[in-house]
Amino acid sequence: MSLLKTIDPTPSFEPKQSKALPERLISGDPSFKTWAQDNTRDGMINTGVWEATPGETHSIKGETFEFCHILQGVIELTEEGGAPVTYRAGDNFVMKPGFKGVWRTIETVRKIYVTVT
Repeated sequence: MSLLKTIDPTPSFEPKQSKALPERLISGDPSFKTWAQDNTRDGMINTGVWEATPGETHSIKGETFEFCHILQGVIELTEEGGAPVTYRAGDNFVMKPGFKGVWRTIETVRKIYVTVT
């Protein structure tokens, strides 16, 4: 088994599809697709590709650390008490455990993610 894993930004397999939870939805009707591609045996580290259509939701990380690399689209993140920050294709960012704020997808976004719980 190889210990090197390439994350495919355009996976050919069917994604898991979901919608925003009612208690997280602020505006719009965003839908999400997740192409999980790898994880550790204990499930504490996960990686793959995630896509969201335009809309606005509450983002609450809890105990999760998440690294994101934006492949396409435009989003705006506003941490509670902070100013909005815009990310677009080519940008990277981390949401640390305890992050609370608003995730606004301006243009359908696709990202590579790595989460650590």
